[in-house]
Amino acid sequence: MTVFSSSLSSARARRQTGHLFPIIAGVGLGLAAIAFVAYLLWPTWRTESAGEPGQLPVSVGGTLFNVPTDAVRMKIQRHSGPQERIDLAFDYPSLTPPLAPKHITAEMVDEAVQPVDRIFLSIAAHHDALSPETRLRTIYPRYLADSATQLESGLSMRAFRDGTPYGGEDLFSAASPLLNARCMRDAETPGMCLSERRVGGADLTFRFPRSWLSQWREVADALEHLTAQLHGAH
Repeated sequence: MTVFSSSLSSARARRQTGHLFPIIAGVGLGLAAIAFVAYLLWPTWRTESAGEPGQLPVSVGGTLFNVPTDAVRMKIQRHSGPQERIDLAFDYPSLTPPLAPKHITAEMVDEAVQPVDRIFLSIAAHHDALSPETRLRTIYPRYLADSATQLESGLSMRAFRDGTPYGGEDLFSAASPLLNARCMRDAETPGMCLSERRVGGADLTFRFPRSWLSQWREVADALEHLTAQLHGAH
């Protein structure tokens, strides 16, 4: 009787082992397949999660702009979607986003001020405020000197009268290529120029050194190129 019971138990154990083997083998094959797929997809996951996207679709004043992420000056503005204002910087003449700032040492602080090599651009919703073109046509003439100075290559300059809201500034204008810029005069710091244009629901304000006006055609082309690069494709 004992021998019969032992034989029955052994047979039952063999049957259970036989049933478990296909299950174990199936689980093993499934895990191997999952591991293989994960291995193939891993580089893609890593690429998508590393760093920030190269371009940000940003809506300012209901107008869409495609902004290079590295050109955004303020970290809080580095996100897609609607924004009231966004501040950008581009190297000149390459018009590419600037490289990450270098570590500032005491020796660098003591050095003389280096020339500005960037175009700064602010894009802000205008909320139906007076357009740059209207201000140029109806407001500025009230404060400008009567005579204009014709510079070479088609650029003209008119000074704003002292005691006016724009005292200490000059207005530079050219028709082809189109350029209108209000510029501070050089003093203890180099003068800077401001050039504005309206695109949809946003006003674009470019800032660059006054000294660049010696090559004003290249500057005018750069401003036009940046405008098209940020918005023209849409």
